[in-house]
Amino acid sequence: MPTRRKFLQQTAAAAALSAGLSTAARKAHAAVATIVKPIPASGQTVPVIGLGTNRYAVGDPADNARLTETVATFVDNGGTVIDTAPMYRSSETILGRITAELGIRNELFLATKADRDVGDGGRERLANSFQQLQADTLDLVQSHNLRGVDSMLPVLREHKQDGRIRYIGITTSRVAQFPEFIDVMETEELDFIQVNYSLADREAEKRILPLAADKGMAVLVNLPLGRGRLFKTVGEQPVPNWAQEFDCDSWAQFFLKYVVSHPAVTCAIPGMTKARHAADNLGAARGRLPDAAQRRRQETWFASL
Repeated sequence: MPTRRKFLQQTAAAAALSAGLSTAARKAHAAVATIVKPIPASGQTVPVIGLGTNRYAVGDPADNARLTETVATFVDNGGTVIDTAPMYRSSETILGRITAELGIRNELFLATKADRDVGDGGRERLANSFQQLQADTLDLVQSHNLRGVDSMLPVLREHKQDGRIRYIGITTSRVAQFPEFIDVMETEELDFIQVNYSLADREAEKRILPLAADKGMAVLVNLPLGRGRLFKTVGEQPVPNWAQEFDCDSWAQFFLKYVVSHPAVTCAIPGMTKARHAADNLGAARGRLPDAAQRRRQETWFASL
């Protein structure tokens, strides 16, 4: 059994080669400080790029090894925030295995979700999340798309009071749910919200992101790459030269830097199941972020496509 250090070195080297970078270039790139933002409720900081795991599932040995390599590369490049959910196939199970195998649980900010009403087994579902993730404590548990929110938020607060959950929140990934989502934000004390937001999906800018800032709620962003829509829009054209003004080397970084440069956004959580994507995406957490004028230029340019 290789040591974790050796494993990380091997997987990082593989990711660098697959991304077309020399080992020296990758090390120089990774040496640049990772951009972090504070969680308003505590002041704790987290990197601005996290890992979404909607496509994670226990598979054959090759699939399991690929996902392990992805998580190892993510951590090796400065990532800590990993977001999962009970309904994401067998995501919690394989993440529990991977984090135990690599010995990285204490290095992670681990978030999952509650997706049942108390009367529909919500407490048992939450207990199973702890078991599958092989975790005594969880950093964040969120009411998933507001399912069972009224009955489960008190349960999450009980666990927070007992020290088993550090932060609680709510999620949505649908604009149609925004009115209900805003109502919960306005009436409940929450540490986090999670919402869909990207260069092609900016509805959250109108009320949700400003409200989160006003109420001191950290913001996780799901679908920051628009389910691949943004890549399809730009096609094969190169990243604009002016993107170098905010240290952007790829389209993924172009799109992610736009999201995390919003003042209210704490962390974006793109899905990634390949080590080379983890290495590339974490590049958005280094260097400069676009300022207000550069963000407007990104918006105008994208709207012209």
